This record gives sequence, structure tokens and C-alpha cells, in this order.
Amino acid sequence: MGKKLVEIKQCDIEFYEKIKGFLPEKIIDIHTHVWRKKDYPLEKKQDPRVVSWPSRVARENPIEDLIETYKLMFPGKKFIPLIFANLPENNLEKINNYVCECSKKTGYPALIFSDPKWSSEELEEKIKTGGFLGAKSYMTMIPNVPSDQISIFDFFPKHHLDVHNKNGWIVMLHIPKDDRLKNPENLKNLIEIDEKYENLHLIVAHAGRAYCDEDAGDAFKVLKKTKRILFDISANTNENIFFQLIDCVGTERILFGSDMPITRMRMKRITTNGIYVNIVPKGLYGDVSDDIHMQEVNGELAEKLTFFLYEEIAAFKKAAEKQVLSKHDIEKIFYENACKILKKAEEGSGGKI
Repeated sequence: MGKKLVEIKQCDIEFYEKIKGFLPEKIIDIHTHVWRKKDYPLEKKQDPRVVSWPSRVARENPIEDLIETYKLMFPGKKFIPLIFANLPENNLEKINNYVCECSKKTGYPALIFSDPKWSSEELEEKIKTGGFLGAKSYMTMIPNVPSDQISIFDFFPKHHLDVHNKNGWIVMLHIPKDDRLKNPENLKNLIEIDEKYENLHLIVAHAGRAYCDEDAGDAFKVLKKTKRILFDISANTNENIFFQLIDCVGTERILFGSDMPITRMRMKRITTNGIYVNIVPKGLYGDVSDDIHMQEVNGELAEKLTFFLYEEIAAFKKAAEKQVLSKHDIEKIFYENACKILKKAEEGSGGKI
């Protein structure tokens, strides 16, 4: 199973040695997906509002694969993931039930994938019954609307945020709109949530989807006035964005996340004219010629490519060194900050799962 799941090459061993000492022994991964292929329709339709390349990395990620990936990629480290489902395809109940089963089996904390159509009562009952600690949702829960016309409050409606706020739960937010973090409406909504909902834990995924320098604009200057918003660094390799993020919110509100399983992808990311491009070994992920976010290389360049997640951690390490973060700062980002919000969310769900 291990060899098929993740092949560990010499270049991976050498790269891991460069980041291993930077990482604490215990790590909470605040952003992971678990799902089974059999729970999805055989003919899965590609939503044009969502990039397609992540689906090339893994057709499924059952909990056993997630656990095995950590063992293979991070020997000597102990990981505790926060788990939630992959994007739904008319199977929301089925995939949430699987996450619930995985959580009860392993003791790992979990988020429900929420439907904005649920009433306040439905949301609260489903979270408490399933032992979840909050919710993840996504703009694809709003059908047939262009991404630039969707707001945060469309897929996380305010009556849902009221429930999360009342219970001190976690809200995992993947912000909408093509211009990502710098979009004025997104910034306005984030500030409103920060000011109005003092008890929920809003996590802005992927450092606000600011994968390129151009995605940030002056967002971090605007968000410097916030007091509670948290950011995870999952599936982002932009050292400059990480540097600005640390400067904006300090080390108390940054969380390590992986976005497993896509970050076991073998790649290196570059940015060109405000577009991120994943450099990957030729042929490894099928025909990627029509994907603006993918570019193939072969030969010696391909052989040196390591894992997406290693690249993420290495980029954050560089930003942390430039910001002169202490060992304790790193422990907060990779463990303590997440531990605090998970404990508070558990209290709102009636104790430990």
C-alpha cells in the first residue's frame, strides 16, 4: 500500500532533512480532506468554477491513506488532522457520514460540510449529533452562479454564523471571487465577521487563496485591524504572502494546514503574471496541456521535484526566518493555536468526541 500511495525518493529524504528540525514533534493539521471514491457518482461532473488539477493527485483519500501518508512523508512526527469531506456531488449526507465515522474511529476532530439551505436548527442538530466541531462549506453549494457573483454570506449565511458563534464552533472558509483575498467585498465581509461574531473561530483557508503576490493587493494592511480571524497556510508556497501574513496577524492567528491529499503532489510552484503554475514531472498526472495551472518538465528537473507539502513548509520556514520567529512561535503555529480552538469548539459540541 505504502509504495503505491507515496514513493519516497532520495530527493525527498534530502528535502525533508532541511525542514524536519523546523517542525515540532506534534503537529495539528487543520485542513485535510477524507473521502471514498465509491461514495461519488461514477461520472463526476467538473464544475467550471473549480480548478481541475487537484483531482489528478488522488481519486480518493480514505482515512487509512491520510494516516499512511503522514507516516511515509513525516517520519518521527505525530500528526493530528482536522478532517472534512471533499466537494459534494449530490451525496452530502453520505460523505458527511463517512467523516463522522472516521472521526469516531480515530478520535480525530472533524467539520461537517454544510449546506446553506439548512435552517439554523438543522445545522445545529447535525453538528451536535455527528460530534462535529463546526463546518466547512464552499461556493459550489450555490449552483449556476458565476464565482464572481457569489459572496461569503451566500454559502455561509448569517443564520449559520449565528449558530457557530453561539456554540464557539469553527468555520473553515474558502473565500470566493477571482481576485481572491484583495476583493473589496471579501475584505468587507471578513471585517464584519470579525467584529460581529466574537465567539466563532473563522479560519481563512490557504492564506486567503493568495497564491500570487498580486492576489493580496493591500489586503493585509486592511485586515491588520482585525482581532480574531485566523488563517491557515495550506496548499500555498508563497514566501512573500507568508511574510505579510505574519506581519498582519502575528503568530497567534496562523495555523498549519496541508490540504491533504493534494499536497502529496510532486511539484514546484511558480507564478507568472498573477497566475500560479505547478511544475510537475511529465506524464505523472496525465494530459495537462489544457490547464493553465500546470506545466510539465522531464529529465533532471523532473527528478528533483519533491512534494507540494514540503515546498509549502519550506516557504513558510523562509518567511519565519525573515520575521525572526522563535521556536515557540513555530510551535504555536503548528500545534498550540489549533489546539486552543479545537478545545473551545469541543466545549460547544458537548465535550470530546
